[in-house]
Amino acid sequence: MSYSKVLYHIVFRTKHSLPAICEEHEQALYAYIWGFFKNRSCHLYRIGGMPDHLHILVQVPITEYIPDLIRDMKTAAHRFVADNRDKFPLFNGWGKSYCALSVSYGNKGHIINYIKSQKEHHRKVSLVDELESIFQEHDVPYDTNYLLKD
Repeated sequence: MSYSKVLYHIVFRTKHSLPAICEEHEQALYAYIWGFFKNRSCHLYRIGGMPDHLHILVQVPITEYIPDLIRDMKTAAHRFVADNRDKFPLFNGWGKSYCALSVSYGNKGHIINYIKSQKEHHRKVSLVDELESIFQEHDVPYDTNYLLKD
């Protein structure tokens, strides 16, 4: 038998970074995304974010290919938002890029708290600055132009 526990911190933004995820209806979107991951045998530990981007901490089975999982999740979430256009009138899609970083199980609590505090965090830090900091912390080379590509 094989054993694994693979956690990912996933970050992605709305197209053109529009503030399209209104706080009043974000929980409905989060619940939908939680259901998507549950149906793919993933364990969602935390989801949260801002009107222009989302953070997700999720345990993913090793049978899942991350690019396909994220593509499918963004597609499903897009459909959900489109079906609820009255609640998300500014939404016109997701940005092309995303960030998916592995997280050690020992850091799970830290990432959960980080996601919980997004609204407070972004009073001081922009999305671009946040992503640059995350990439530097994880020694991930990045291209800011691609990061913001729609």
